[in-house]
Amino acid sequence: MSANLKLHQLRAFVDVARQGSIRAASRLSGLSQPALTKAIQELERELGARLFIRRQQGVVLTDIGDNFFRHASLVLAELRVAQEDIQQRLGLGGGQVNIGVGGSVARTIMPQVINQFHREYPLVKVRIVEGQLVSMVHELRQGALDFTINTYDQSHLDQELMYEQMMEREYKVVVRKGHPLEKARSLAALQQADWTMPTPKGSYYRLLHDLFDERGMAPKIVVTCETFMACTSLVAQSDFISILSVDVIDDPILGRSLVALTLDEPLPKAVFYLIQRKDTALTPMSSYMAQLFRRYCQR
Repeated sequence: MSANLKLHQLRAFVDVARQGSIRAASRLSGLSQPALTKAIQELERELGARLFIRRQQGVVLTDIGDNFFRHASLVLAELRVAQEDIQQRLGLGGGQVNIGVGGSVARTIMPQVINQFHREYPLVKVRIVEGQLVSMVHELRQGALDFTINTYDQSHLDQELMYEQMMEREYKVVVRKGHPLEKARSLAALQQADWTMPTPKGSYYRLLHDLFDERGMAPKIVVTCETFMACTSLVAQSDFISILSVDVIDDPILGRSLVALTLDEPLPKAVFYLIQRKDTALTPMSSYMAQLFRRYCQR
């Protein structure tokens, strides 16, 4: 017997699964906790299967629930594409675009793209998540993010995602102005320095570890910063050193306290990609924003 599933049941289920608790999903969706609980109970009865394990701190998906979650997320993502397509065809505007960007992209290209996009589509809401790809894969798989502009580790290719090369960017070792190592010319001279980096799981910074390994060295990463701004601020106001995009170093505001070292060994260039799911089409508005990123990345 086929299940008679309701759209509000799917939305309630996906919201609770993403948030990990009915209370958190209630705050996000604006629905009451009893309403969410009722929707999920109805869904479980229709499916004839238990989707969540209830625990004191929240809920956890069962194996069946986890499998159903992947399908339900894609259904809602495709529905959003169809709804926004109709809105655009009727000239109603509106909708929402959800994107992820790497830290250097957030400080350079992203503001130009968002500024132009908002001028042309002022009614469309935009959500921006900043970070490295490793922190966004989950949301990309779920359909919570439309795409990200980021680097990725080619040795860990995710078969569910599609990668379109957008641009290459040069990176350099940076220190604050007046740093004792400001005149250093080799990686070997920096081996004993205190480094700060974003999470080493990030794709570009994994390349740097390989570069040091090839020379029998290991950077002394004392502080791991989860945000790009924290890393930049720490370097500008201390003796920590790091590696940043030349776009950031050349920025009149962000780079004014930094000095890029001229090393004998050039660092590998970072390659940025537009990354999205293979099996889900972008909404018309997301597709247009992706086109803007293509345009600005080529400048």
